[in-house]
Amino acid sequence: MARVARIASVARFAGCLKNLKRETMPPLYIEARYPCHVCQNLMCFVRKPCVPLLPQAYWISAVQTHSVSGGCVDAKTEAVIEIGSTGIRALVANVSGDGGYEVLERAGKPVALGRDVFMTGLVSRESTRECIAVLRGFRELLRAYGVEPGAARVIATSALREAENRDAFVDRVAMRTGFRVDVIEAIEESHYMYLAVQRALGGDARFFSRTNSIIIEVGGGSTELMLLRRGRIVAAHSLRLGTIRVDEQSKAAMGSSGYLMRFLADSVRTSCDSLEDDLPLGGVRSFIVIGTDARFAARVAGSESRLDYTIVPREAFFTLVDRLKGLSVDNIVAEFRVPYSEAEALIPGLVITALFLERTGAEELIVPLVSLRDGLLIAMSGGAGSDIEAELHKQVVASVIGLGRRYHFDEHHAVHVAEHALFMFDHLKESHGMGRRERLLLEAAAYLHDIGNFIRTSGHQRHSEYIVLNSEIFGLQRNELTIVANLVRYHRKASPSPSHSNYMSLPREDRAVVLKLAAILRVADALDRGHTQRLKLVELDMKEDHSLAEKSDMFEDVFGLKVVVI
Repeated sequence: MARVARIASVARFAGCLKNLKRETMPPLYIEARYPCHVCQNLMCFVRKPCVPLLPQAYWISAVQTHSVSGGCVDAKTEAVIEIGSTGIRALVANVSGDGGYEVLERAGKPVALGRDVFMTGLVSRESTRECIAVLRGFRELLRAYGVEPGAARVIATSALREAENRDAFVDRVAMRTGFRVDVIEAIEESHYMYLAVQRALGGDARFFSRTNSIIIEVGGGSTELMLLRRGRIVAAHSLRLGTIRVDEQSKAAMGSSGYLMRFLADSVRTSCDSLEDDLPLGGVRSFIVIGTDARFAARVAGSESRLDYTIVPREAFFTLVDRLKGLSVDNIVAEFRVPYSEAEALIPGLVITALFLERTGAEELIVPLVSLRDGLLIAMSGGAGSDIEAELHKQVVASVIGLGRRYHFDEHHAVHVAEHALFMFDHLKESHGMGRRERLLLEAAAYLHDIGNFIRTSGHQRHSEYIVLNSEIFGLQRNELTIVANLVRYHRKASPSPSHSNYMSLPREDRAVVLKLAAILRVADALDRGHTQRLKLVELDMKEDHSLAEKSDMFEDVFGLKVVVI
């Protein structure tokens, strides 16, 4: 009875009290959806007429039967909101310090940002007003759980990344709703996607790590791909191939469904040919798919359901895709009882997935019942779990080494310099006061400091900086990548200067980090100047002799030799 009252109170915030309909969803939770039936309330505004008695535009899930990582002792209520190409979605959960969380609410509303941006390059005034209306509704929902707008994490993906007026949009949202929107890079999306997949697979992840794998998410504006060789990430790519984007391109060309299929086949074939350089797709045995379209396929064609993921046989998936190709959007809505906005994206999304699957040797699809928001929640908890944290570190290093190999770096020298740099970092901890994040950035820079030799040996530190700045490293955000680029720039020759724009673009705290880490990297590189790996650090002893420092300057000026106490 208390739960029913809870559902009703949440519905009041949404303005959708009419025609409450409940349906059983995949095993993670039971979802309560509220059809709006073309009511004029702002929270119920939809672009297309609602079909009576079907799940519709605004939905809220109010029952959660599974908590991740076994209960949330001393939990804190957190909220994440994702502004995507096809809609705005929120997740509220109790999060514990060890990375466990219990979902309290999932809510979403279709908003056609992608159709605006991918056709005109701008978010329209109408879409901006609609987004603000939805976010105001979410603001009230979050406040019911004691979460203020400033405490929520709000991210935006591909549509806002490409919008020319994204700064104006972000500012207007902040002024009208109090939410601070963070437009994340594609590589950060991959990071959260990986965290969510690892958590969903749990202990079974070790079985998938024995083979070559692909993790893929087909979104409205882009397709995010991660390629793993025996569990280690070799590349992460963001392809400009999304359900909304291809649909708009097809309409612009006045193409038929046959044109759309040919366009998708050509686009995926070109993408797969470029991916072969990173990992032969024919050897891929684990095909992991996340996203709304994938969860639909798992619900309809899945053969085996685990706690947090479902297995879909390859042939059953192809059969489903062929069947959907012969149906109109209205028929899909009526037969499978899905919202119109979701039905529109099903065919292109599943066709893209099928075309990638055809190039692999995988016999089944693994569909984790998680989303980007789950990965973000895990990252926010600061406790993805010691095992996942260790695995994530390995994946970052694997991505760094993959980048180095692409530019034919001296791997033996890079490994040796990294060992020296980390040895010094660990033994100088009391002097520098830095933590795990800075240690990882130093390790990445140590591996990549010489990749500029691929372009030219002379001035290669500047070429290394350019390559790093224009590359993507899994697990590193753009500001962290900028720090790594500065470190490889200053591993030799000139020191940081106010005239260096990339260095001065960093916040003061990050400039201090660059100074400290570059000093360590310079010494680590000098210890293997001949690239022979003959010297190995075994001990670091710190001594200070102020009297010698004060008196030795004349000796150095006269004889050209620096006095060092050993």
